[in-house]
Amino acid sequence: MKKRILLSNDDGYNALGLERLYHALSAWADVTVFAPEVNHSGASNSLSVNRPLSVKQAPNGFFYVNGTPSDCIHVALTGILDFKPDLVVSGINNGANLGEDTLYSGTVAAATEGFLFGYSAIAFSLTERNWTNLDAAVDIANQIVQHQIAYPHPSSTLLNVNIPPLPHHNFEDIQITRLGRRHPSQDVIKSQNPHGDPIYWIGPVGEILDTSEDTDFMAIKRGQVSITPLQLDLTHFELLSQTKQWIKQ
Repeated sequence: MKKRILLSNDDGYNALGLERLYHALSAWADVTVFAPEVNHSGASNSLSVNRPLSVKQAPNGFFYVNGTPSDCIHVALTGILDFKPDLVVSGINNGANLGEDTLYSGTVAAATEGFLFGYSAIAFSLTERNWTNLDAAVDIANQIVQHQIAYPHPSSTLLNVNIPPLPHHNFEDIQITRLGRRHPSQDVIKSQNPHGDPIYWIGPVGEILDTSEDTDFMAIKRGQVSITPLQLDLTHFELLSQTKQWIKQ
């Protein structure tokens, strides 16, 4: 029996990275797509709780939702699918999700939503925009998914995968990394609308701060595929005792 994969992204159901990854995975698995109707890059883990959502099906069979990446996975798993997927996959994203980018990423958020429901999930990103060498990225992503299916972790896992835009990747050269760090993002860009009112564009990401040997940034710099296992417990355990003392002051 074929394995079942739930596939999503944050670039929208028409995105090339989603389409190519779907066709690669469909060669050996049953793949169901639930993706946003429009681009939701930077949506993070937001859910649409103040309005109803609609689900429609495109001529190619993809389901698309007028909501966020998290909405897509949430609706699929809790309201529509009549089966439990063997894996939740998100991507391939048009651009990197490295370091603190993962906190804002809709690509990672779609995978995270599956993980929150107890499924293993993988988020894939191509670190250069405009789909440079996308076929090579699809090939290595397909291999990673097959490896996860063949050798599943004993408990559900959340993996963030970044793929450099090279024409070929060797599975043996994959690096297991931690998240690196950036400087704070650059200032907003101030402008005016046609009526003369001030408007603001979010500025570019900050410069890279931490490129240690074991980081995702360094792996990409060396032309290697980076896999970072993620966790969701934000508790700062080292500060627990300090905070207990602070509250008593």
